[in-house]
Amino acid sequence: MDTRPAAPEDVVLVKTVTDAAYHHYIDRIGVVPAPMKADHAADVAAGRVFVTGEPVRGVIVLVPHDDHLFLESVAVHPDARGTGLGRALLRLAEARARELGLGEIRLYTNALMWENQNLYARYGYEVEARRADGRYDRIHYRKAVA
Repeated sequence: MDTRPAAPEDVVLVKTVTDAAYHHYIDRIGVVPAPMKADHAADVAAGRVFVTGEPVRGVIVLVPHDDHLFLESVAVHPDARGTGLGRALLRLAEARARELGLGEIRLYTNALMWENQNLYARYGYEVEARRADGRYDRIHYRKAVA
């Protein structure tokens, strides 16, 4: 799957895909998931967002830090689940970390999003901690990138 940096004209689709991917969690976790509240235009302008699909069906938000790459959000439109887009986006995160000379990827997911927990474990992410942050109960992960 081809991925590319998101452009300003992609902002509406970035929001559409993100909202579609996370909306079903609202009832389960009792709060709007943080990625749905993100400033997508600012993230795109900062070069943090990468997309895949035509039209866009997968979105990943990556934030570089001094010692790691933070995977802020990964979203696949429900119409594209099971097509490999999620795997492709996770591979992109690893490639991006290597490009930036960062040896680790970190992320967190809500403790009630068990599908994500299974996914991250399958792809080699290890649990670092569990932390409550306001109304969000999050499990923090890390993965070393060779």
